[in-house]
Amino acid sequence: TNGGLNEYGVAVRDIWSPSRPELVAMTSPTQTGLNYSDLARIVLERARSARDGVLLIGDLIAAHGEATYGGNSHLIADSNEAWVVIQFAGGQGLWVAERLGPDSIRASRPGYIGDVPVGDPAQTDYLYSPNFVSFAVAQGWYDPAANGRFNANDIYGDGKGRWAGVRWIEEEMTARSRRPERIGIVDMMWAVRSERLTGDTAGYGQVVPLIEPPHPELRLIWHTQIGAVAAPFVPVFMGVAEVPEEFRMHRYLTDGEAARFLDSRHATTRGADVVSLVPQGIEATRSATQILKRLQNLIFHDSELYLPEITPIWEALERRLLEDHPAVVATARTLLAAGQPDLAARYLTYYCRTELLNGLDLAEKLAAGLEVRVRTLTGLNTSREPRSPTQIW
Repeated sequence: TNGGLNEYGVAVRDIWSPSRPELVAMTSPTQTGLNYSDLARIVLERARSARDGVLLIGDLIAAHGEATYGGNSHLIADSNEAWVVIQFAGGQGLWVAERLGPDSIRASRPGYIGDVPVGDPAQTDYLYSPNFVSFAVAQGWYDPAANGRFNANDIYGDGKGRWAGVRWIEEEMTARSRRPERIGIVDMMWAVRSERLTGDTAGYGQVVPLIEPPHPELRLIWHTQIGAVAAPFVPVFMGVAEVPEEFRMHRYLTDGEAARFLDSRHATTRGADVVSLVPQGIEATRSATQILKRLQNLIFHDSELYLPEITPIWEALERRLLEDHPAVVATARTLLAAGQPDLAARYLTYYCRTELLNGLDLAEKLAAGLEVRVRTLTGLNTSREPRSPTQIW
């Protein structure tokens, strides 16, 4: 669980944040405690505000410790504020959080925090572990007498500050914020989709509107099943009862499935581990992830040629969904206000299922046509060198 959205409107997303090499070296190979995924999941289960989430992470690390692969971060937001939370490697329980103001524009890739006003007891925009300053002093990484500036990235992080991709997208979004219309959901979709940032390493794309609807069932995530560079954003409401089988966990990309079977004959002698974790009915359907990855790999054969053709198709689909959105919300809201939550759930489930499958059908048709063109124009790339757009890191 890298994050998500809960019924109180708290949105969480995890992203790596490399700690300095000395902290990584201090990390015990037998470390225990909560990992980044545990922290994100528990925040979603318990937090009623973004600040709640920050304090909860601090309390959990203090009580149970943290297991890390070298440093991590979370971006936690609600409709009022957002916080960046960095957890540092080393097994020392070190963390720091920065509150983002209403005009802040922040990209966490990786997560970073700069100057922290550790000498100002009146400040309210930063929180940190009790040993945040003292540990740095003890290691000789910070001298409060010589310099009152405590730069978290320099002292505990990789010292690189804002990476090139972060600088680029923050500047792009800052420019958009100066327009009369400011930043809207279409801008956010563009940012998450941009081929300069998004490629095969992006497992999915999501945009969460930080809204306060009258019913939690009307909160939603605009979701792409793989990286948004090659997939459409489709709304998935919190009030749905289920998602289509095609969008659930298939054996494709599921760890350990190569050694398992959809056959239980040997379960009694070799154990239940030989039986697939994926239900047979799910595996009998198409895999949305596999279909969209196929389309992505065809596009990446010549992204300069094919992206300008495919992207407008997804954008047109999303325009229609955005135009339909007010009516969909109004219908579900009317049912909920009338005391008919089951009917609202059926309606939202039907709508989301229909649009998810519509997008998948379109992706399958696009992939079939694109394969013909790729085979004819250039041939399939069968080398060990994958092609992809140039990304900024």
